[in-house]
Amino acid sequence: MLRNVIIGLAFCLMGTGMIVGQELNFPGGAMMCSQKKSNGTNGIKRQEIIDQAPSRTFDVLKYTLDFHLYSCYSSPYPRNYKGICSIRFRVDSTLNQITLNANNYSIIIDSVKLAGVSFSHNSNLLAIQLDKTYYPGDTAVVKVYYQHKNVVDYGFYNNNGMAYTDSEPEGARKWMPCKDHPSDKAQCDITARVKSNVRLGSNGRLADSTLTGDTLVYHWISDNPVATYLMAFASKVNYRMHTRYWHKLSNPADSIPCLYYFNQGENPSLVEELIPEMADWYSQHYVEYPFEKIGFAALDNQFSWGGMENQTLITICPGCWGEGLAAHEFSHHWFGDLVTCQTWADIWLNEGLGTWSEAFWAEKNGGFPLYKALIDQNALYYLQYNPGWAISLPSWAVYTPSDDTLFDYAITYTKGACVSHMLRYVLGDSLFFLTLQSYLSDPDLKFQSATISDFIEQVNSVTGTDYGWFFDQWIYQPNHPVYENTYNFEDLGSGQWKVNFFMKQVQNNAPFFRMPVEVKFGFADDTDTTIRVMNEVNFQQFTWIFDKQPVYLVFDPSNQIVLKGGSTLVSASEDISDNGLSAIRCTPNPADGSSSLQFLLDEPAMVTVAFSDVYGRVLWSSQPEFRSRGSQNITLDLSNFSSGLYLCKITAGKHAAQLKLVIRH
Repeated sequence: MLRNVIIGLAFCLMGTGMIVGQELNFPGGAMMCSQKKSNGTNGIKRQEIIDQAPSRTFDVLKYTLDFHLYSCYSSPYPRNYKGICSIRFRVDSTLNQITLNANNYSIIIDSVKLAGVSFSHNSNLLAIQLDKTYYPGDTAVVKVYYQHKNVVDYGFYNNNGMAYTDSEPEGARKWMPCKDHPSDKAQCDITARVKSNVRLGSNGRLADSTLTGDTLVYHWISDNPVATYLMAFASKVNYRMHTRYWHKLSNPADSIPCLYYFNQGENPSLVEELIPEMADWYSQHYVEYPFEKIGFAALDNQFSWGGMENQTLITICPGCWGEGLAAHEFSHHWFGDLVTCQTWADIWLNEGLGTWSEAFWAEKNGGFPLYKALIDQNALYYLQYNPGWAISLPSWAVYTPSDDTLFDYAITYTKGACVSHMLRYVLGDSLFFLTLQSYLSDPDLKFQSATISDFIEQVNSVTGTDYGWFFDQWIYQPNHPVYENTYNFEDLGSGQWKVNFFMKQVQNNAPFFRMPVEVKFGFADDTDTTIRVMNEVNFQQFTWIFDKQPVYLVFDPSNQIVLKGGSTLVSASEDISDNGLSAIRCTPNPADGSSSLQFLLDEPAMVTVAFSDVYGRVLWSSQPEFRSRGSQNITLDLSNFSSGLYLCKITAGKHAAQLKLVIRH
């Protein structure tokens, strides 16, 4: 079982201490997914892009498709078929024409009907002239009669009695005229006419299947909106299928079908056994599985690697009934299908959270150590193969990058998963999972599309804190921090010891990374303690006083900041870059009428304290006061300040430091 492979890997990684340079050979679902998508041929050219600006002219509400596939299942297995595509849309801006994606190499347009009166089909765009001028709020239906050519286009596949589609990121236009952009989700109604010995699965629920002579007509309906890249069908002569059921957590008496299509000689039993358990796990921590069925379909050797998370019909490579791939692709039904990336610049919402979910699934049976071992493995891969670009580039919202860039394993998958883990670390489990649940259940996002900014708003709303800084550095900036930390211990006498810890980042290809960090201290009496502090600026010093002798210091002892390099070294006392002003805090904070400002001076100095608002405007400043070396305590009268966030700045001679103080009356 793959689960045993994962557990063995976990112990291996923990035993090696995650040494950069060790060989990686874990066949995880995310890697298989990346291999499949990054080697795909469904990328597009810039001139094919339509309606990707924020102001769009129309919104597709429903696709009704009718495919005549009967002849595709007999030798010589032609790839041509006739299709009818009815598109119901709502008008957002006054128009008398709509433009759709339709690949000229793959599709011939025969005619348009209903609200469509004429058309032109050039440069992979289908421009349809409407029967009148339509105004915002109006709805209309155009019907397009077309043919798929007998060509190999890597959108529609047909060979030896098997026919199927594969579309991400923008290949749906090769087998149907459509508005082929992830932001435009629509209901989907698919009718397919096949030979009587063919079984065909598609999105949504099977409304009916009728046999007339030797023609079998399947009718699949998805009442939930689907992105075009997630629309699909898979079919085969004598396709084998098992039907199982998953009982909803909210109502165990209610169940949904789980359909598994597989080839002769394959054994889907492992995935069949695991999917109900996965559905429970993801439903418990995210939101309840939201669709009308669960489906998996094994394809043929033309689909040679990985899987694709088509909505309610996951397609996988032949024989790929493994745990890791199933966990990854199934998790996309929350991150990617329920809420879809609005543009390809938002791919982290799909693949970053999906890859993280694969590790999170391992946590169910292997506990946090197994989960963390897989996250550490993702980090190791990224650190070895980082190509040096950010997870999200603004240009990707307009110009879709090449498949091997968009689905780069090191960036989109492994770094994306590690960023998801570090968000869990920063927020803590309670707020992290509340954020995921809020994101997936928000009525403005559920069954719709979202940007990373939408996700950030969910984080800020759930936590009551602005975490924009986290995403700015980890999502929108490339690379990672490289630390050159130093520390030393000072014997102060009378049983007291001072620890000086100086944090320094030295990367020159990325900005400073602000993060909460854990520091572990071991003592001569064989005890230890871990302190968490916020590293807010570069060249930041922390000082602690202990009443017992420290013997070691470990930076980030649990490796929670998994994307990092560098070292933490002991140094002589005179080598520490001491700023002369340290161990600063206000107690209490938040405060009401007063607070105690505490800090250490390494030398005598004239000290002033000043308060400013978040815009840097000084509201109050004390008179300079001489203070001798050592611990300081200044009582602050806060009664004249209104509730809010303030910056408290301490100046001691040539040294200065600042901290945030919250006042609540």
